Amino acid sequence: MLTLMNDHDRKLLVKNVVAACKDIEKLNKRGYNYLYCASGFIAHYNISGFIDHYSSASLRQDILDNLAMNCYDNFRPGERDYEYYHQKAAIYQEICVEIVKNEKLYKEITDKISKDIKKGVIKTY
Repeated sequence: MLTLMNDHDRKLLVKNVVAACKDIEKLNKRGYNYLYCASGFIAHYNISGFIDHYSSASLRQDILDNLAMNCYDNFRPGERDYEYYHQKAAIYQEICVEIVKNEKLYKEITDKISKDIKKGVIKTY
């Protein structure tokens, strides 16, 4: 069984990834380990390769473009690792919300997430 992230580590992770969207050099091991395992991201040999790639590409845009692939809605209550993948999806959505705050996309992203919560596709933590 995969281990859930505690609230403190979740907050640090979100804060790091949001900061890295503005300055990729701020990406740390925690943020890298989360992102390289997310759907839609090309595997790199290490954090240096990831940072090198995103020094000329938009991490922010790739995160937003890959939102739908990181909902993990193929897991159902009672299935092995359900809680883990739903927490992982909630973290990804939190990152998306944080990086589009004060932008026109904010309403679009939060509306989609709210609809998914109402449908029961996403479980909040």
